[in-house]
Formats: sequence, structure tokens, C-alpha cells
Amino acid sequence: MLGKRLNEVRKEKGFTAQQMADALHITISTYRKYESGRAFPPVDRLVQIADILGVTTDCLLCRDE
Repeated sequence: MLGKRLNEVRKEKGFTAQQMADALHITISTYRKYESGRAFPPVDRLVQIADILGVTTDCLLCRDE
């Protein structure tokens, strides 16, 4: 769920996966694991992702519906 929502919101906000990885100071492969659902970001990184995208963590976790 997180991966799909993360991908959707990132694209809505006009960021590339590489831009997100750079902003988070992680590799593109690590970031892509988040979007593919093969890995879950640590809580502090999830908060950072939400801040970068200008959304809440609830939005990313699909708890806003």
C-alpha cells in the first residue's frame, strides 16, 4: 500500500525517483525498494518523505480515506 501511494504522490508532486533519493541522501535502489514494497522506510525517513512531498504520513500510509 505504501509503495503504490508513494509512487502516486511523488508523481503528482512532480518529483522523479532520483530527486527523492537525492533529497533523502539514499541510493536510488533503496528508494525504489520503498515504492516497490520490497522495503519499508524507517519511521524517521517516512516523516522526511512526507515533509518533502508536503503530505501527512497518514496520507502515505493510506489512512486518510
